[in-house]
Amino acid sequence: MALSIPDDLRFADSHEFVRSEGELVRIGISSFAVDQLGDIVFVELPEAGSALERGASFGTVESVKAVEEVYAPISGTVEARNEAVLASPEELQNDPYGEGWLLVVRPSDPAQLGDLLDGPSYRAKVEGA
Repeated sequence: MALSIPDDLRFADSHEFVRSEGELVRIGISSFAVDQLGDIVFVELPEAGSALERGASFGTVESVKAVEEVYAPISGTVEARNEAVLASPEELQNDPYGEGWLLVVRPSDPAQLGDLLDGPSYRAKVEGA
């Protein structure tokens, strides 16, 4: 199955994506991860103002199959969380790269973006899995 993976995003090995938006970044989970989870029933996210540490868990996504930790692809401060996803977790499945985003973050070290996989590299990784 060919996955929809936008080339303009950066990806962590743990399947979170980052979209640069000026000084801020938008973080979510990839369509591959959403597909692996199945029906998502609950999402837990940190409040605005929370600090994220790259590689540390910042929340959970619960599906009918499992509860999975979500990891920060970069360090920074949470500027906003997606209240719509908290109220309707199925938004993650409907549009993971659009309305299904999780957090908007102000990076503390924008250079960390360079450590993430680009879209084609991530696609190769998950299609080879």
